[in-house]
Amino acid sequence: MSDWTAFGRVDADGTVYVKTTEGERVVGSWQAGAPEEGLAHFARRFADLVTEVDLTEARLNSGAADAGHSLSTIRRIRATLPEAHVVGDIDALAARLDKLATLAEEKAAEARAARDAARGEALARKTALVEEAEKLAAESTGWKTAGDRLKEILDEWKTIRGVDKKADGELWKRFAAARDGFTRRRGAHFATLDAQRKQAQTVKEELVAEAEKLKDSTEWVATANQLKELMTQWKAAPRASKESEQKLWERFRAAQDAFFSRRSEVFSARDNEQRGNLERKQALLAEAEALDIDGDPKGAQAKLREIQAQWHEAGRVPREAAAGLERRLRAIDDKVREVMDSAWRRTTKEDNPLLAQMRAQVAEAEERLARAQSAGDTRRIKEAEQALASKRQFLQLAEQAG
Repeated sequence: MSDWTAFGRVDADGTVYVKTTEGERVVGSWQAGAPEEGLAHFARRFADLVTEVDLTEARLNSGAADAGHSLSTIRRIRATLPEAHVVGDIDALAARLDKLATLAEEKAAEARAARDAARGEALARKTALVEEAEKLAAESTGWKTAGDRLKEILDEWKTIRGVDKKADGELWKRFAAARDGFTRRRGAHFATLDAQRKQAQTVKEELVAEAEKLKDSTEWVATANQLKELMTQWKAAPRASKESEQKLWERFRAAQDAFFSRRSEVFSARDNEQRGNLERKQALLAEAEALDIDGDPKGAQAKLREIQAQWHEAGRVPREAAAGLERRLRAIDDKVREVMDSAWRRTTKEDNPLLAQMRAQVAEAEERLARAQSAGDTRRIKEAEQALASKRQFLQLAEQAG
């Protein structure tokens, strides 16, 4: 019904009344014109209330509004009706508001339940992450894998919202303690490696001796499996000291190369499809092994990079040959690195190009600081001071290391 004036009247002295089931009550006075205009004025006020209720109901039903906010609006309008200065069907609007209040209360309860469920889920997720972190900290020996997983847990932790502050703080303390415990245990593990290296040298000397006994074998399948098993044992054994490890590895690798190279020659005749690739890689390997690494380490390094690029482009070779070829190429790569490292260590501080570059960076940072100070820019000065301090620290460490 849009003719709300039917629910009111104006008496002779201009007093405006609204009709309700409880009787008439005064809502105002109209002296500005005809009684019909007065009723229309107060009816428009009632229409405004109806419009507000319509909008509130629509937003509540669509889910666009927060049910709690809608409930507050409904209760506010409902509370004003007994004294509202309007003309209209106040009883019908009150009944409608009562029904809407019930609906809003139900939706508000559902929203609260959903929020509680979300908080519970967030709490459960963080608890599960903490328990996983504690398990890793207590049991894991895969140091890199576990360390990476702890970083992933931290990243995932930051995405979870909704846990109350107290519970979140307690869980965070557990996670931080687990992470610290893992760091300490990992440090203790690596501290014991030095003691294991002496024992590892004995074990690897035995593996080398067994590999050298097998290098002239013509039992291709059985010997290959034996050498692979020896390689597995080699990888499982701890590392010896750097010098011993390198010498033992060269002997072990040479024994393997001797066997697998001969086997590759035998099998290459049966593998015509991949023979071209094999010959190409053998040529590249010969070219690499002929490099003058000691005489011209930089040139050898540059040439080896070209060889390695061509190596990857050459394609697949028979599987039984690939391992030996790759090991030999890695040996050259290792030797190039070793010679380059040795040349680096022999370089004086004055001739060291890296130190010269780092000194130039320090000088450049000093100039930036001077420009910032001249400009009076506080932010730039602070940033320049921090950058200069960092570069000076790295230069000092590099000079000490040299």
